[in-house]
Amino acid sequence: MDRKTVRRYVEAARGAGLERTHDASAIDDTLIGTVVEVVRPDRPHGHGAAWEQLVPHQDQITKWVAGDGEQKPLTIAKIEVLLTRKGCVVPYRTLHRFATERCGFGRKDLTVRVVDGDPGIECQVDFGYLGMLTDPEDGRARKVHALIFTAVYSRHMFVWLSYSQTLVAVIAGCEAAWKFFGGVFAVLIPDNLKPVVTAADPITPRLSDGWLDYSSHVGFITDPARVRSPKDKPRVERTVQYVRGNFWAGERFSSLSQAQEAAVRWCSSTAGMRIHGTTCARPLEVFDESELPALLPVPPEYDVPIFKDVKVHRDFHAEIGRALYSLPQQWIGSTLSVRADTELVKFYHRGTLVKIHPRQPAGGRSTDRNDLPEHKSDYALRDVASLIRTCTSHGPNIGIYAERILDDPLPWTRIRSVYRLQGLVRRYGAERVEQACSLSLDLDVVSVTKIASMLER
Repeated sequence: MDRKTVRRYVEAARGAGLERTHDASAIDDTLIGTVVEVVRPDRPHGHGAAWEQLVPHQDQITKWVAGDGEQKPLTIAKIEVLLTRKGCVVPYRTLHRFATERCGFGRKDLTVRVVDGDPGIECQVDFGYLGMLTDPEDGRARKVHALIFTAVYSRHMFVWLSYSQTLVAVIAGCEAAWKFFGGVFAVLIPDNLKPVVTAADPITPRLSDGWLDYSSHVGFITDPARVRSPKDKPRVERTVQYVRGNFWAGERFSSLSQAQEAAVRWCSSTAGMRIHGTTCARPLEVFDESELPALLPVPPEYDVPIFKDVKVHRDFHAEIGRALYSLPQQWIGSTLSVRADTELVKFYHRGTLVKIHPRQPAGGRSTDRNDLPEHKSDYALRDVASLIRTCTSHGPNIGIYAERILDDPLPWTRIRSVYRLQGLVRRYGAERVEQACSLSLDLDVVSVTKIASMLER
């Protein structure tokens, strides 16, 4: 008991006539009642005067505690300030008790425990920050994140370490998890990871194109948790703390790969063989017995594609991965959706496939002649043979003359001269140009300018 409280009782007893020299027989019910009445006066409603001051303000305090659409809930400290302005001065602890008992402050909603479901069906996934690790490649200290997979039924887990939280990192973690578990769970319950969920919604969340493509390849269903709702995936939420404290804390890893190897061993030997506090069983043993037979088969390795929107430029090409790909003239100025893996690049317009190209390395180019205007395709592709065939179609000597023009170590530097020769055919007719080329060849003069002079006479 506090010394000040003891002092109040002693002073009240002395006021009632009790002295230190009196023996125990001097203490009776009447004396005790008198002392209690002085120290703790009668409270008709079980509370003191400070509490009674708060009763008229109960509705206002309830509104402050709950908040509304425009104003967030207020803290007790702020409510104390506002009440003081209204002339209601009470101790902080009394205000806190009043707000808790009467106004709903700090009240938590009731919850029920959801059953774990059937074996091999659900797996909860979440990213958790572990700590810093020095990257041996560049010497920088980098953040290490753990993508944690927790089987809902058995609580068996897998930990994938990564420096990033991109779609590539998430898919890499999934691929490693399927190999670790020996199969695929039918339903994945991820947090609202940006690479997975582009628009969070409790009813109809919008998943990213890349994730939809991957989930359709593997064959699982995605059921994202609601935003800021850790109770939707309580198994993995608690697991993040367990991984950080039991696996990562106090360890010294030289590289991410070494840490990943240690994580796999830890998942099997330590986390998998512990007695789980909820199931009272070893997660690995329950998994092997009940969940492993129910998993979906592991699919072939996934070729992670690039998903992006690109604009088709005036040169009939769009750029993906620093390589150029041609498209028909009708798409110039349009924005198309692209899926590019290591083999193919596919262009879509509102979900309809409009063009396919083989994937090119950075700096490469894939141009389909049919995408370019006929009168520009030879020049754009530097197709010397096609130019010669076109000229030959106007006359044999015109074809020979074009072939002589292009007889150069760098023939594409002479293409403009051949185009000028074709222009003379359109202007003066094939017959006159054929005669001029024949005469010029007899004289062994190869000059389009000379041909033009001969035709102008």
